[in-house]
Amino acid sequence: MRLFRLARILRVASRYGLDEMILEHEPSGRLAALSRLVHFWRRFEQPPEVRLRLALEALGPIFVKFGQVLSTRRDLLPPALADELARLQDRVPPFSSEQALAQIQAAYGRPASEVFAEFNPVPEASASIAQVHFARLRPEDGGYEVAVKILRPDMRAVIAHDLALLDTLAGLLERVWSDGKRLKPREVVAEFAKYLYDELDLMREAANCSQLRRNFAGSTLLQVPEVHWDHCTTTVMVMERMRGIPISQKDALVAAGIDLAALSRAGVEIFFTQVFRDGFFHADMHPGNIFVATDPVHHGKYIALDFGIVGTLTDVDKNYLAQNFLAFFQRDYKRVAQAHIEAGWAPADTRVDEFEAAIRAVCEPIFDRPLREISFGRVLLRLFQTSRRFNVEIQPQLVMLQKTLLNIEGLGRQLDPDLDLWKTAKPFLERWMSEQLGWRGLKKTLELEAPNWARALPQLPRLVHQALARPAHADPAPLLAELVAQQRRQNRLLAAIAALLAAALVLTFL
Repeated sequence: MRLFRLARILRVASRYGLDEMILEHEPSGRLAALSRLVHFWRRFEQPPEVRLRLALEALGPIFVKFGQVLSTRRDLLPPALADELARLQDRVPPFSSEQALAQIQAAYGRPASEVFAEFNPVPEASASIAQVHFARLRPEDGGYEVAVKILRPDMRAVIAHDLALLDTLAGLLERVWSDGKRLKPREVVAEFAKYLYDELDLMREAANCSQLRRNFAGSTLLQVPEVHWDHCTTTVMVMERMRGIPISQKDALVAAGIDLAALSRAGVEIFFTQVFRDGFFHADMHPGNIFVATDPVHHGKYIALDFGIVGTLTDVDKNYLAQNFLAFFQRDYKRVAQAHIEAGWAPADTRVDEFEAAIRAVCEPIFDRPLREISFGRVLLRLFQTSRRFNVEIQPQLVMLQKTLLNIEGLGRQLDPDLDLWKTAKPFLERWMSEQLGWRGLKKTLELEAPNWARALPQLPRLVHQALARPAHADPAPLLAELVAQQRRQNRLLAAIAALLAAALVLTFL
């Protein structure tokens, strides 16, 4: 099956002339000439960028998603190519209305006409995994206007084949490339596979949407649709219909009175809030998934759509990233180097001064410059070269975060090239660190640990009674150890309460 899929990829590449696009950049030009000689019968009427988009669409969802990510990097791509790849955001060829109605019939056990009061069989948007139709619920269900997301038929088999091929190629890469083991390509593929398979379960996507909506309840920056749970299945998701302007339509946003500079700053704050406050972030923030509200009540708010891929971070991940970001914004490159070594990302015998100097050489030139003068793609390339020199291991669990950072840069660059990313993000991170490590963080820790202490303290009298009632010849060591542990917990509780009271007194007199 893998060989069949590989053969199909090679056939599609040949059909659209992808081999010539690649080989024409080979220095000697001999391989490109040989390819043209072997394929002398090929004639292409469409320009290369159109052929590349068509090839990605023909190869399926994984390759479409690759094109979606590329389309946000206008600093790295020619304008014509970036414009063409942007068509992949929501203009992937739809599957037929008959197939969509059949999916609804299979999901509910009854036709669409019995589930919805109105259902538009013509899709409003079509993407790599699913497509969206507009509809209206029946009066007994509230009569709300809704968006109905329907999974593409037979997607699991297609994705399984592609991922199997990627896993084979990643394994080969680990064996033949000197950096293969350090970069962990198979782990990266496994991480990507997990998120991709998550997209195939629309109940999981509905849960992601509901969680993000709850996280931003009452927010002045972000609007998230409400999920209609009674109509959701693993293959069909029904949510509130949202109205707005796609964030890629810059002229339309300006005409609607949207402040693009404020919008770009809000985007940065939304991202850092998701990552550091919640540890739960939208990890597929390409332009096709982001709208801007123009109605009077929500004017200027972001509208998030498509929640198939989300990222999560542990408290350890959040603290590590926050320290690195803050040290980076403060240009404390020594702290960045030390954090990498302490986290085990760089070998323990790495010389801090050498690592610090290498990081400074990459990062220092980009400070105090507007976003339009900075290419994070090139910065990441130089950081990649530096990490290879110091044997820094790539962390697969942060792949989605890295991808999202590139998406954020692409959106910011489109909205406001003069955005100072560092000045926008630094106050937020400083405030977050203060809340984590200051007296607010202490109060939060006390609230989280209080139930454990409340359960432990009442047990002390019983433990003492058991000790007195135990025969003299019994080994007292286990009981003594338990009593000591209980006493230590009690001492920590008293110390924490004393520290909290002291902090409160200090704040009172400030």
